[in-house]
Amino acid sequence: MDRDFVEREYNNRALVPQHPEFFARWERDSAYVRATLPGRLDLAYGPDARHRLDVFPARASRGTLVFIHGGYWRSLDKDLFSWIAAPFVAAGIGVVLPRYRFVPSVSIGDVANDAIDAVNWVFEHGRAHGLALDRVVLSGWSAGGHLAASVFAAPRERLAFDPARIAGGIAMSGVFDFEPLRHFSYNDEFKLDPAAVARLDLAGKPRTIGAPLVVAAGAGESSEFRRQSRVLAQAWHPQARPPMLLPGVHHFGIVDAFAERGQPLHQAALSFF
Repeated sequence: MDRDFVEREYNNRALVPQHPEFFARWERDSAYVRATLPGRLDLAYGPDARHRLDVFPARASRGTLVFIHGGYWRSLDKDLFSWIAAPFVAAGIGVVLPRYRFVPSVSIGDVANDAIDAVNWVFEHGRAHGLALDRVVLSGWSAGGHLAASVFAAPRERLAFDPARIAGGIAMSGVFDFEPLRHFSYNDEFKLDPAAVARLDLAGKPRTIGAPLVVAAGAGESSEFRRQSRVLAQAWHPQARPPMLLPGVHHFGIVDAFAERGQPLHQAALSFF
């Protein structure tokens, strides 16, 4: 695969020059939510200093949403996404936001294991922190889209809960076919070789969790990110619904579309509860 093509298609910050404006708004809104919305912050779900998550319970809760942040498995943080909790909590849904370890200190496979461990924690300890666990939905954006989907394909012995307790999933703007990333400049940190690609690719993986999955991307994203969503949606059909391509939405705007009431992606999330 042509390296220049890969670099153009997978460098989302270069494709969306205004991305710092999104980060600044998300940071500001998240600080406000953490200051005003009742929550339990930085709870440990594992031994590493980055094994931390935030819980925002809802009154008379009808379920729990787990949202896994993006950042190419190497950057950003749960604290940038606290603002996502507000509309879901208002709708009677508790929200869990996990942090995870970064490459290159660990492998992408290790990061996927962190996602599994965070979901295991939710089922083992969430009720004590005000979460309703009858209906749990897994979601994530960018690298988090891959991580949420990877929990669906986790070996049964890695899950400390009945897979039937997952009501649905939403994988936004994720990477599920890893071969192109071997030719991306970030592979200095990803350290992907053919064996790692085979382990991480999700399209051919059997699912342990059988809940329906929404796969979404912005119609304004690169052709490769749109293809990535089509690959997973087609490979996991009919469990995965036809891919949602949101008109006029780029890689960062899709997070807004997920959290904004009345938007189709937000409605798709609410439909699982």
